[in-house]
Amino acid sequence: MQQYGLENIRNLVLLSHGGAGKTSVAEAILFTSGAIKRLGRVDDGATTSDYDPDEIKRQISINLTMLPCEWQKTKINLIDTPGYSDFVGEVKGAMRVSEGAVIVVCAASGVEVGTEQVWTYCEEASLPRLIFINKMDRENADFYRTVDELKAKLGSRCVPLQLPIGAHDSFQGVVDLLTMKSFIGSEASEAEIPSSVQNQADSFREKLVEAVAEIDDRLLEKYLDGEELSLEELGDGLRQGTLSGKIVPVLVGSAMQNMGIAFLLDAVHNYLPSPREREVIMAGGSAGQATQTIEPSESAPLTALVFKTSADPYVGKLTYFRVYLGTISSNSQVWNATRGGEERIGQLFILRGKTQEPVSQLGAGDIGGVAKLSLTSTGDTLCSRDKPVKIAGIRFPEPTFNEAVHPKTKADLDKLGTALARLSEEDPTLRVHRDADTGETILSGLGETHLEVAAEKMLRKFGVGVELDTPKVPYRETITVPAKAEYKHKKQTGGHGQYGHVLLEVEPLPRGSGTEFADKVVGGRIPKNYIPAVEKGVNEAVQEGVLARYPVVDIKATVYDGSYHPVDSSEICFKIAGAQALKKGLSQGQPILLEPIMTVKVTVPEDFTGDIIGDLNTKRARVLGMNPEGGTNNIEAQVALAEILRYAIDLKSITQGRGSFTVEFSHYEEVPAHVAQKIIAERQAEKT
Repeated sequence: MQQYGLENIRNLVLLSHGGAGKTSVAEAILFTSGAIKRLGRVDDGATTSDYDPDEIKRQISINLTMLPCEWQKTKINLIDTPGYSDFVGEVKGAMRVSEGAVIVVCAASGVEVGTEQVWTYCEEASLPRLIFINKMDRENADFYRTVDELKAKLGSRCVPLQLPIGAHDSFQGVVDLLTMKSFIGSEASEAEIPSSVQNQADSFREKLVEAVAEIDDRLLEKYLDGEELSLEELGDGLRQGTLSGKIVPVLVGSAMQNMGIAFLLDAVHNYLPSPREREVIMAGGSAGQATQTIEPSESAPLTALVFKTSADPYVGKLTYFRVYLGTISSNSQVWNATRGGEERIGQLFILRGKTQEPVSQLGAGDIGGVAKLSLTSTGDTLCSRDKPVKIAGIRFPEPTFNEAVHPKTKADLDKLGTALARLSEEDPTLRVHRDADTGETILSGLGETHLEVAAEKMLRKFGVGVELDTPKVPYRETITVPAKAEYKHKKQTGGHGQYGHVLLEVEPLPRGSGTEFADKVVGGRIPKNYIPAVEKGVNEAVQEGVLARYPVVDIKATVYDGSYHPVDSSEICFKIAGAQALKKGLSQGQPILLEPIMTVKVTVPEDFTGDIIGDLNTKRARVLGMNPEGGTNNIEAQVALAEILRYAIDLKSITQGRGSFTVEFSHYEEVPAHVAQKIIAERQAEKT
């Protein structure tokens, strides 16, 4: 593939709700542009984009895929992204390096949750976009209903550029509202507009001309004076309106029948911006916030952003990057400004699905890949050493769903740490940590499917078999009333005997105080050198309470009396006596179970507020307040961790994926008696 300048590149992200046909559209684009010779189908697992075994098995996109092609002397770096919300990290990475977007909408399903979400992401990123209404050949396909939905849910900026001729089995082609001509079949043979569509074509063209005229005062004046706007004026106005976000052109077709795809490519070429037209956002300040922008340039020193890292068991680490300024060459040295280290660049290549085409260099605006970088990971800036700069990174969503990872065998345990580290390097929306309280390794992600795919990937790529399970809750125990306890450790054997005698007082402390130890022994009843042994025994005993063997907190243990034997006493005797005295004291202090209480902030559309509050009430939650904000409600509540271990799944099902939430630890409080009985019974059953 030849080198292209900044003006002749389009970096384009394909977005949609899962199942709207993005991958089929991508395949049809590659076929129409001549990049591939045969149209693959998702159902057959034969598409260029979905080549990963997990994607073929599940028939959904899981990773972003680079699919470059050429059209009208322009290079289009098409990035196909997953539609499933668990893989939104891939979407964010792809959007960060794109200047424009195509949102694919299914003509039968209409505007779905995912459509609204990707629209919001585009708004946040100020990405110019087109909408492609796909699957016109499907049963129940209805273009006009879908357009009404687009206008109702996404705004009146959505303006059709085309109308379909027929639908379902009788879908034949499209009417171009700019030229007022119809194009029939996959070969787009030009024809007259059928009489059945003529009235709608006239009406929609009028709306299109009106929308374009409103972009420019000169055009508006001409339009109001009743003059006809030329095709060139309409095209320029449409481009201007699309770039500014005031117009979102709507196109129509069928990827499976390869109809309307050439017009979509034309629209990408004509209306979406080149890298030259979008400034580069640099990072500045300690928080890495965007503070300044600079003009893209081929002659400036190198500046490139890494937007994806893939761990390949054969090739090693594969790094995807986008060049913003300057040029990067094969077999060269670059500076990683994020890590502060030098990186050796080997052979550069252009990726198309799983194929790699070697290139000697990549210029500003282009996207490529390189293997086996040692330092670099997603979000890093590569630049020249003498002029180090940082590009604003990628904001990935925080993980909301946790599962405990248990290796299946001893061999899996040995390799688990490395596999998890490689996995979280590849996917920044995955996090791994060890829970010190429960001793479990916790994998956090964006949903159940996300973690299932991660587990499958671990087995396939690194040969590590794991099972995922709901994490344990780190309960605690404490006492509610002061108590005194005495324990005499006395053993007589053949030689030296064992003797340690301790009197302890235990008392409850305020929540969050931890454990304290005090010594009030007077008159040498216990020699000073044995007091640390008593403390050691107490500290060991608080690790396992008397109710359900959970750690004991918020107590003060005071040793106030005891006795010793000049020959038979030793440190170990007093350690045992201290531990046993504490256990006795705990039993007498009316022990209770404590559970972690979390502060949950749920953001949902107003319509779901009642359902969410009702659901929280079934989870023993205390709703602290509600804050309405532009059609959504922010609900704050305190709820026991045990009740929300799988809340990500519950929230998704209640709100059809429209809700989001954050969780942070608040405090510990007493478990209600009926719940405590159940937990204690389960722990006792585990023991036996």
